[in-house]
Amino acid sequence: MSLSDKPIVGITVNQLSGFRLLTDPLLNKGTAFTEEERDLFELHGLLPPSIGTLDEQIARRLEVLRSFETDIERYAFLRDLQDTNETLFYALLIRHLEEFLPIVYTPTVGQGCQQFSHLYKKPRGLFLSLANKGRIASILANDRFDGVEAIVVTDGERILGLGDQGAGGMGIPIGKLSLYVACGGLHPATTLPIVLDLGTDNQERLEDPLYLGWRHARVRGTEYDDFIEEFVAAVSERWPHVLLQWEDFAKGNANRLLERYRDRLCTFNDDIQGTAAVATGTLLAAVAVTRSPLIKQKIVVLGAGSAGCGIADLICRSMIEAGLPEDQARGQFYLVDRNGLLLQGMKDLASFQMPFAQPANAIENWSNDRNNPIGLLEVIKNVKPNVLIGVSGQFGAFDKAVVEAMSAASERPIIFPLSNPTSRAEATPQDIEKWSQGKAIVGTGSPFPAIVRQGIARKVDQTNNSYIFPGVGLGTIAVKSRRVSDGMMMAAAKALASMSPSALDPKDNLLPPVTALREASIAVAQAVARQAVEEGLAQHLDDEAIRRKIDELIWTPAYVTYTREIQDLVGGAGQ
Repeated sequence: MSLSDKPIVGITVNQLSGFRLLTDPLLNKGTAFTEEERDLFELHGLLPPSIGTLDEQIARRLEVLRSFETDIERYAFLRDLQDTNETLFYALLIRHLEEFLPIVYTPTVGQGCQQFSHLYKKPRGLFLSLANKGRIASILANDRFDGVEAIVVTDGERILGLGDQGAGGMGIPIGKLSLYVACGGLHPATTLPIVLDLGTDNQERLEDPLYLGWRHARVRGTEYDDFIEEFVAAVSERWPHVLLQWEDFAKGNANRLLERYRDRLCTFNDDIQGTAAVATGTLLAAVAVTRSPLIKQKIVVLGAGSAGCGIADLICRSMIEAGLPEDQARGQFYLVDRNGLLLQGMKDLASFQMPFAQPANAIENWSNDRNNPIGLLEVIKNVKPNVLIGVSGQFGAFDKAVVEAMSAASERPIIFPLSNPTSRAEATPQDIEKWSQGKAIVGTGSPFPAIVRQGIARKVDQTNNSYIFPGVGLGTIAVKSRRVSDGMMMAAAKALASMSPSALDPKDNLLPPVTALREASIAVAQAVARQAVEEGLAQHLDDEAIRRKIDELIWTPAYVTYTREIQDLVGGAGQ
């Protein structure tokens, strides 16, 4: 069944005319309404007389976008365009993805979250606050949400590396779902961004007279858990096959909510599992360049929260698949947090950190001050690792001494400063290139300018979740998988690694170019869907049937002719 065969939200072109049609972002075509459509829908006088095309509209918006001096101005302009004409917004974004991905997503989306209450113009998605307790199911029941297939939800407590942004965290679900559409090919009418506004502990937000969120200290404990339970129960009842992505929850909630709900509905946490998949996929490509097998890698991770432990866990699973016994595989990882190297017996270790805590005898021969926490540099000097991954949110944590120690320990050190946004990156690629004397293989979480190596400018690999989550969503939805398994995330990582340009030329990039994200997402979707079928999480389909189901979901933004006949929204929006 194609998208045009099924009703989406029950709003038809037949029900809208005049100004109401122009204010519906899913149906608005602006100056591209034809003379006949202007007759039918009472649009004469509401638009300039010239009939435009999508190409002309894109050129006009590009001219304005490129005239702005700051990225936050571009972000605000694109958000307004998205709320005015989604077909135009996505056509522009897809055609100029490399230029505008850093605007609609990281790093600029972080600033968008910080300034959300000052930039806000039009409603998008759902804001569910504690005042809505007991009413969530009725809010979700609105028929405009009938066709929802993908939800991204946050509570705004840990937005990128910027911390608690309260209701401003809504910028993240909006940005993520924009990439589900632009990269994954979902139709925008099937997506729903949600923020669970349970207060904020960000005093700057609470004191801001324009702050739009609930002005209250962040709710925790049983009251928090009860609200989440009501939300999940309402989502499961409303949309039995929906994909629910958890986004930017703090360490104390991210893992436990994932474990609580991952077997109740089709859900995953992108910070934990998506980050792990893109890091694993990129690492698999990197070790192929070094010609050193994965099981030989010693890996240091700075930042032992949900993301860091998720990365370690998926890479560890890869080592086990490659034949390394589990205890040996876990012993290859050294996780460093604010209290230093994770060691068995440390106080306040979270359950998800314990599998990667090193035994005390592992450091008995180390040269260090036993009275103080063991820091990153000490770990590197003693372990002599091949791989260094940063998800700490600490700008500059990979300083010259750290990079030089990595270069002394390995002929081709693999260094991934993955923290977002750019202002939180552990190091810049330019500094790593200089301090490692061109030896390091680098991947970053946010976009950076090209580095110059041997007189040649080389693009920096953006080891970002945008290579993973759109394809995971597309594949999962296409086959109606009941769950998102670890095996599906591993399949996504391997699919990404298989597309590495460096497989053909070791001097080339580890990841496909950003301009190929839609193609990469489709390949990831096929691998994820195939794995779901193999694990019995979806009905049995052969590879050709999986490909057809994925193709049927792919939406391409284009204008089609409107008539007064009743037609469903997605079919009317154009494929």
